[in-house]
Amino acid sequence: MNPWFETVAEAQRRARKRLPKSVYGALIAGSERGQTIEDNQTAFTELGFAPHCAGPIGERDQSTTVLGQQLSMPVMISPTGVQAVHPDGEVAVARAAAARGIAMGLSSFASKSVEEVIAANPATLFQLYWCGNRDQILERMARAKAAGAVGLILTLDWSFSHGRDWGSPQIPESLNLRTMMKFAPQTLARPRWLATYLRSGSIPDLTAPNMAVGGGAAPGFFGAYGEWMQTPAPDWDDVAWICAQWDGPVLLKGVMRVDDALRAVDAGVAGISVSNHGGNNLDGTPAAIRALPVLVDAVGSQIEVVLDGGIRRGSDVVKAVALGARAVLIGRAYLWGLAANGQAGVENVLDILRGGIDSALLGLRKTSIADLGRGDIIVPDGFERALGVPVDGERPRAAPELVGK
Repeated sequence: MNPWFETVAEAQRRARKRLPKSVYGALIAGSERGQTIEDNQTAFTELGFAPHCAGPIGERDQSTTVLGQQLSMPVMISPTGVQAVHPDGEVAVARAAAARGIAMGLSSFASKSVEEVIAANPATLFQLYWCGNRDQILERMARAKAAGAVGLILTLDWSFSHGRDWGSPQIPESLNLRTMMKFAPQTLARPRWLATYLRSGSIPDLTAPNMAVGGGAAPGFFGAYGEWMQTPAPDWDDVAWICAQWDGPVLLKGVMRVDDALRAVDAGVAGISVSNHGGNNLDGTPAAIRALPVLVDAVGSQIEVVLDGGIRRGSDVVKAVALGARAVLIGRAYLWGLAANGQAGVENVLDILRGGIDSALLGLRKTSIADLGRGDIIVPDGFERALGVPVDGERPRAAPELVGK
């Protein structure tokens, strides 16, 4: 089989054929009915283009900056945890991102250390969950800073869901002999995936090295997950504290409401990611792209706004940028590429997106993504979701009366 693939959909098909059922299931699972994960993609199909029939057809410039990082195109790697789809995991993704000139987001729950990943891609932002006490959080932040992280992604769009039943697979707590015997039929049914690990001399890593504190051993994924579940949820004072402690830009991931975006500005963040955690949190939350234009209008002149959720094509990227996003973050798309062909597969996915962006710019007769605007997009009536808009445009207070609350 030709290792090159032409679409993200083909990368997904190859990932499904290559990965054990439970591993692949972890990549596509959403919470409850999967309503949000579906809307993240469907919403892009509701948006159209308004192309010009004449105009400049020179070389198209896709470059931009996000949080001070120069990007060759408006795409970034969204942090995802425990990348057991390939033995090189986050390091392969970081190398691919560096090779294509984009920034890397590294999860706290990653299977590779922050030091390894930053060595592979210096343009790495470390993703932080509010997990443990403040001293432990400070220790993780200090380690990331010492390793050279150029920014912090504070993820708040994930809460424990008791209804993760939409394709959610059974994931083992540890890979002991008993577990390996139980999952052996799945693994033996995917010999190419197994062979990749055998050649690397390793087994899928379910530890979270970036969650280690106090000189202790790295916890297992479920140990780290349990600590996060038992940590009281942060409030806006905690967000402000994070911004004050981190010497650099903080991107707050998970904003879907105007009142939250305004509070994020007050807390001192440098940017927000409009995100519903890829449909893995509260099912029934609208697609991120539906909330984007309203949030850009609310805070886009004060902080940077990016989008995370549902990106499958370069044209999706162009639609998001035209509606005000500085860039998008991708998750499942690059994981499918990683599963299909390791680092080269991730590069393949990024090349597909770059090509799609270029084609859309050409059709719109734009020579730069900086020239994109809402006039280039057809937005149907009722598409946008204006959530948490203060009554009469007032800035939200401690307990505001809100529209759409």
